[in-house]
Amino acid sequence: MRPEAIPLLLRKNVTPWVPAVLVATALLTTGCAGPDDNTAARQATASSSAPHGYVEGAQEKAEQQSRLVLNDRRTGDTQVLDLISGKVHRTARTEGTTQLTTDGRFGYLHTARGTHVLDSGAWMVDHGDHVHYYRAQIREVGRLPADPGARIRSDAAVTVVTDADCRARLHRRTELEKGQIGSPRALSGTHAHAVVPYAEHLLGLTRDGKGPAKLTVYDRSGKRVASPDATCEDPRGDAVTRRGVVLGCADGALLVRAADDTFTAERIPYDDDVPGEERATAFRHRPGSDTLTAPAGDRAVWVLDVTERAWTRVRTNGPVVAANTAGEGSVLIVLQADGALHGYDIATGKQVSRTKPLVTGTSEAGTDGNAAPVIEVDRSRAYLNDPKGKRVYEIDYNDNLRIARTFALDIEPALMVETGR
Repeated sequence: MRPEAIPLLLRKNVTPWVPAVLVATALLTTGCAGPDDNTAARQATASSSAPHGYVEGAQEKAEQQSRLVLNDRRTGDTQVLDLISGKVHRTARTEGTTQLTTDGRFGYLHTARGTHVLDSGAWMVDHGDHVHYYRAQIREVGRLPADPGARIRSDAAVTVVTDADCRARLHRRTELEKGQIGSPRALSGTHAHAVVPYAEHLLGLTRDGKGPAKLTVYDRSGKRVASPDATCEDPRGDAVTRRGVVLGCADGALLVRAADDTFTAERIPYDDDVPGEERATAFRHRPGSDTLTAPAGDRAVWVLDVTERAWTRVRTNGPVVAANTAGEGSVLIVLQADGALHGYDIATGKQVSRTKPLVTGTSEAGTDGNAAPVIEVDRSRAYLNDPKGKRVYEIDYNDNLRIARTFALDIEPALMVETGR
């Protein structure tokens, strides 16, 4: 039976392993011997009887609990679409949103007055050999004091906000999970790009003068612990993969890896000289995948296979609006100016599938403050927002880009991110 034939209240998206964005840690505190021995014993017993992976206030599920955070830039209306039940949850309005980003659980709505943080109530935890999926109540967290261009990156322990002034601040992840912004800690120095948490450390690109930015590794306290012999000219774009962190540079990419607290950096250059307007500057990929995509000018898309350390430039038959892929042999999904999704075989560059026009007003995307639609991809489906049409499409990319479901909305979902992955 096809997924769309199953009633929404019963349907679940079955999703295999994807890498961790969040890790929950349970701490057990016991006191000295005394009058409260029985209380301590009861607490210890309750803790030991709690199931593995237990998170207070959350329900553990066997399958990925995907949700879409949506924002109408015109009205400020913000909603969370539960992809398991098909229900829409209304949240506080956030007006003047310039961009919407996520770390897999929290939605970050960037405005001129700061960044509003929304807990989507869906996330996953990776223990290496197995994964836990959780769902909880959706709730407002508060506002981070960040400028509209702030770049936010997270891992299990910290959320790092790098403002346009190149200064970075560290927020404790546990406080956000409790619904609190908390007091941040400033990271010394200035950075040429977003500071990225990775392998229980922080990766920064620092610059002295006008030369290329130098890779610097910090520990959680902000102390410099390593300076690999690696530079990145004009850093733009980054992505965390299972193979390491990819940083976009003028001549290609820099892959940073960690093994036993030793950090190494490897260049993945373009095969030829690439004009500045055609270089990869913003990566999109399926969380857990080692295949990255990025626009390569008006009529092409870069595909970076991190495993093979290889770039492929896929030419399209029309202007590119958005692109993404599930990787691992899946098609490259491209939204073109005709409003249709086009599927390309990455190895051959040939178009292998195409939908009817789905999105209206694509010619206006990216101009005069109009946000371009995005393609979010997980292990079984892709999601495409159509702001003017007030809807979101669910696409089965393994079945010739078949439209599996269409979600009609009462807002214009100009901004969209997927959580729970």
